[in-house]
Amino acid sequence: MSTPWTGAAGLALVVDPASDDAARELDRSIGLLREVAAGTRPPTLRLYRPSPTVAFGQRDARLPGFPAASRSAAARGFAPLVRRAGGRAAAYHRGCLVVDHIEPAEDAVAGTRARFAAFGNFFAHVLTGLGLDAHVGEVPGEYCPGEFSVHGRRDGVPAVKLVGTAQRVVAGAWLFSSVVVVEDSEPLREVLTDVYAALGLAWRPATAGAARDLEPGVTVDDVEAALLAAYAAVVRLDERGATRPA
Repeated sequence: MSTPWTGAAGLALVVDPASDDAARELDRSIGLLREVAAGTRPPTLRLYRPSPTVAFGQRDARLPGFPAASRSAAARGFAPLVRRAGGRAAAYHRGCLVVDHIEPAEDAVAGTRARFAAFGNFFAHVLTGLGLDAHVGEVPGEYCPGEFSVHGRRDGVPAVKLVGTAQRVVAGAWLFSSVVVVEDSEPLREVLTDVYAALGLAWRPATAGAARDLEPGVTVDDVEAALLAAYAAVVRLDERGATRPA
């Protein structure tokens, strides 16, 4: 298995406790990225279980239906936010695991596509180890479509988007953020159905699912443990500064 990073011999592990402040959760990612770029923080792996959020892309925010889409998200109990990375609207909640991998780089733009491919394969490998038929590639009609989405197959056919990925680069560092959808997919389908209707964007609601829909019994704890084991097999994880959920 190829690793989705090139330079880090070790990663500082941060496992953030649950929060009810979706905006602060997103801002913390950018704060860590800037610290790594400035050299005041080592390469970092951050994991957290997000509060209910609909993260809109920059293009979404320019659509006439954006105000109505934001109201629809809030009515479902999801905080409507506009993220700084690209893509279309994506929804997540505490049944998901967000993974932020941050590394310094002299030319952070170089290798952008290669990182998408490598991280996609890495997450597919982790989910396959938990019993899912996971592969890299867009599911036809998926929300927030991406060439390097990780999907789960049903009867050999791409069925459900399981991992969405995005990147942000600044001078001196890159951030690769991934959302693994593990449990409780119904609220995600509901809010995305409302949001995409308001935005006027076509999609197939059946593509919004979770790992548990395909492999009953899998939990966020299982995915976190498998992911950390996969990282620890190839890179040193420094947990001295880690905080963990109660």
